[in-house]
Amino acid sequence: MPTGSDAAIAPRTLAEAERQRRDIVSGEVMDEARLIRFVAGPDGVVTPDLARKLPGRGLWVAADRASVETAARKGAFSRSAKTKLTAPADLAERVETLLAKRVLAGLGLARRAGELTFGYEAALAQIRAGKAAWIIDAADGAADGRRKLLHAAKGLAQPPRLLGAFDSDELSLALGLGNVIHLVFLAGRGAERWTGDVERLSGFRPLLPESWREEP
Repeated sequence: MPTGSDAAIAPRTLAEAERQRRDIVSGEVMDEARLIRFVAGPDGVVTPDLARKLPGRGLWVAADRASVETAARKGAFSRSAKTKLTAPADLAERVETLLAKRVLAGLGLARRAGELTFGYEAALAQIRAGKAAWIIDAADGAADGRRKLLHAAKGLAQPPRLLGAFDSDELSLALGLGNVIHLVFLAGRGAERWTGDVERLSGFRPLLPESWREEP
């Protein structure tokens, strides 16, 4: 039985081991956070299970478009399950749509939990205070406000990350507000959980519009 420092390390190591899954495309063993879980429905059709709660044996694929497309096209689901399964040709697009909805729904939950700040002045104050985990800016928002928020984050010990994958209409609908442009997701456990979904989404769509990369 582990004692001393070993006793503190063992449960954490076991928990980490339990989160390891094998990607059915590459064969690589990696953390669940980097994978998409799929299950076979009653009709034998492969179904994404982003919440990892659906019954049945999980079929795990790396969270990126190329891996999901390869799994669907080359029969990886059937080989892994050892039975004939049908993978829709647009499976990667379905995963992207579901992930985007999940990320947006997470913003709505965060607002109700008091973990979001919205509006330019409020967002700027939280960034300057070092409390921001994410700056979320509407893809169709003006560049000037975004530049000022990013400038305020420069020099922070832990600068916030930037997300621009959604336009103002999508953000407004998710939050039940009008004309949402600037958001800050405050650092904390909620932001950590939400970040996992954003990182999975990044395998299917850019987190920043191409036009932003050309901004001075």
